[in-house]
Amino acid sequence: MTSAPKHTVMRDAPEWRKLVDDYRRNGVVAVPRLVSPSDIADVRVALRRYIRDTVPHLPPGDLVREADGVSVRNLWRMEKYDDYFAALGNREDILHVVGALLGGKPVLCAVETFNKPARHGSGVPQHQDNAYFCQDPPDMCTVWIAIDAATEQNGPVQYARGTTHTLLPHRASGIPGNSMVMSQLREYPAEQVTTAILEPGDAMIHHCQTVHWSTPNHTDYNRCGLLLVYRASHTRTDPALRELYTQAAAAFAARQDPGM
Repeated sequence: MTSAPKHTVMRDAPEWRKLVDDYRRNGVVAVPRLVSPSDIADVRVALRRYIRDTVPHLPPGDLVREADGVSVRNLWRMEKYDDYFAALGNREDILHVVGALLGGKPVLCAVETFNKPARHGSGVPQHQDNAYFCQDPPDMCTVWIAIDAATEQNGPVQYARGTTHTLLPHRASGIPGNSMVMSQLREYPAEQVTTAILEPGDAMIHHCQTVHWSTPNHTDYNRCGLLLVYRASHTRTDPALRELYTQAAAAFAARQDPGM
């Protein structure tokens, strides 16, 4: 297990080249202090407000709860319901970093959370995001911003570097919030795996075909991550990939409906 190469948002031309080279080689890079402490405080306030005021009115597809039926696991498409999160996803400094990595004009696709609440936070199986996103070419990435500290113990995300070149077969997982899982789970050598140990405001940016996963959170500490998802403006939805995803989603929905 190793740490990703670290980069700061302000950098000269050689540092930019290194950031882009590391991303293209590894499929994941760490960007410490992408978001300032004051901004993280604002995000926490906005999340509490969102959960209090918006969550009760969300359609079922835009909210996932943990197995306890109370704790929030995921919030989806937050940019549709709240101007604060739409503006955060379109911040010029973040778009500048993302554009350099994608090699094209970045388009905000989604603002999401993986809340991973204390004691109830469930794990995420091995997967590649493009099994959901279905983009061709796969020039898409996720900016994973730590709202709480991510430690070795509370379910940090783990990334298998160098796995972006091929979209591996996936199947329906039966897990709400993570409907797709790799058909054949793999054991990656420790030296290939980067574990995202982060302080609030730090970020990991990963390619949509980087294999990643996380373990449950059994600690007394929350591990919330805010995710900003982007595609390059030149990507298009692949019909064959979309059909596979639609079939998996339908199979999961059928299992959830006791009348079927």
